[in-house]
Amino acid sequence: MNDLVAKTAREMIEDLAARRVSAEELLDAHVARCEAVNPRLNAVVATDLDRARSEARATDAARAKGETLGALAGVPMTVKDCFDVDGLPSVAGNPAFANRPKRCADADLVKAVRAAGAIVWCKTNVPLMAGDFQSYNAVYGTTNNPYDQARTPGGSSGGAAAALAAGITPLEIGSDIGGSLRHPANFCGVASLKPTWSQLPMRGHVPPPPGMHVEFDLGVAGPMARTIGDLRLLYDVMAAAPTPTRPVKGARIALWTDDPEFPLATDVRAAIETAGAALVRQGASVERIAAPVDTKALMDSYFTLLAPIISSGFPEEVYAMLNGARAACLEAVEAGADRYSPAGYIVASTAPYRDIAAAQTVRQRLKDQLEAFFDDGWDAILSPITTVPAFPHTQDGQLTERTLDCDNQRVAYLHALDWIALATSLHAPAIAAPVARTTTGLPIGAQIITRWDNEARALDIAEALEREIGPLPGPLL
Repeated sequence: MNDLVAKTAREMIEDLAARRVSAEELLDAHVARCEAVNPRLNAVVATDLDRARSEARATDAARAKGETLGALAGVPMTVKDCFDVDGLPSVAGNPAFANRPKRCADADLVKAVRAAGAIVWCKTNVPLMAGDFQSYNAVYGTTNNPYDQARTPGGSSGGAAAALAAGITPLEIGSDIGGSLRHPANFCGVASLKPTWSQLPMRGHVPPPPGMHVEFDLGVAGPMARTIGDLRLLYDVMAAAPTPTRPVKGARIALWTDDPEFPLATDVRAAIETAGAALVRQGASVERIAAPVDTKALMDSYFTLLAPIISSGFPEEVYAMLNGARAACLEAVEAGADRYSPAGYIVASTAPYRDIAAAQTVRQRLKDQLEAFFDDGWDAILSPITTVPAFPHTQDGQLTERTLDCDNQRVAYLHALDWIALATSLHAPAIAAPVARTTTGLPIGAQIITRWDNEARALDIAEALEREIGPLPGPLL
């Protein structure tokens, strides 16, 4: 990897400020890296190089004049193709949006990074309407994992995570409603932050359809980076405020790796326990716990709250089919079909208002339980992100029909929602931090969950992990 693109964003900013490199040179280095590796990855799906080079030259000229510049001035970055970027409108993997006019308003968070001087030059791939744990669609095709091109980089911010891991970009803007920031970071060995719900603006995100602004109950936007320091840097820009730092020594952290509701691969459990031991060496107190809330109630309510949001992106005829199947599926659920089955999913997808209201009531009870948990003196929960490491491309059939290999046992594909559900459904912040590699070299990340509006504490703990564990091997591209 070229030395310029291998650096952290903070190092790039230092080099730019010292005029050891120009913004135009730095952009060209990332474009060259993309040209070298993207044919194997298909992470980047659209570019606007004329505008990017013009902005880079303007940044260099302003710096030469001694003008005051933004925190990200001259740093090239990519943006997930669920956010509108003027010149690169969001397609969100949807053929219906493939020919949108190029001129559009920047999404609010794109405005924020551009105001800070970042050079947004390309878009990264996603699944259709951000609705999968993989990143493939009929418009742009399949994105591959940089560590093993036969495997997924995750979804829906899969192109973003692959581009970060491959050195195409130092920073990314992603989004998350079912682990879409955390799964790709986990699978590609990078970092992400899912903030507290409603912490960052979502205007200009697709879904919903272009031009609409709907604050989905569970959806958030957040930063992605290769290092926790860069993650903090980008989050501070996106949130328009610096996050305070505190030592981790003396922090009380709950280690949660076992749950009767949630399958977990041996490699993943071992990695999270290794992360716990690393935090102990950094001076934290780490204690094993059972689930912090009733996970059966959590998942039942989460499926009910999540599925209507996902199905809102379905074509009308698909939604009509789901509604028509509801009566038969209710019988199957009553006969014992679980929430991960097609019947259970269809029942959740077509839940009437009274069921959604009931799920919201359950969710509030669980939020109260989690608040009491943190009030009892816990700083954070350390847990897995996904049931398994990055899995082979699996595109046949519906999500409810697919399975994952968990220690040679087939488990439902939708079990990928298990470990991310606590933070998503209960609106808490969560960081995905790289902590280990499997014996075959696949990345594994740990999830750090803190109380509401306490992203700063999650960043402190993630930085302590990074200090103790050190750099992990990157992909061999």
